[in-house]
Amino acid sequence: MNVQRLVANNDLVISSHGYEELAADDIFVQDVLHSINSAVVVEDYPTFRKGACVLVLQEDQNRQPVHVVWGIAQGKVSPAVLITAYRPDPDKWDDHFTRRKR
Repeated sequence: MNVQRLVANNDLVISSHGYEELAADDIFVQDVLHSINSAVVVEDYPTFRKGACVLVLQEDQNRQPVHVVWGIAQGKVSPAVLITAYRPDPDKWDDHFTRRKR
């Protein structure tokens, strides 16, 4: 995943919305940055109009699930942008937080 390489090189930006959502769910930035290498792709949006983005499943320091949307602006190759992050609702996701419930 290209986002992993960009984050490893510290080539990233956290959007203001991303900061707000991290704070709202008591998710630490460091947890998201440290768990990027074990991120699991949940949904991929390569043709999103604002640029390619991906929803991934990551973990916080307590091994609790966190969904993070990472993106790269249209026409750019960097930086990776943390668009939003949240704790997935178990009522809306399967037991592994990788598939939406219907």
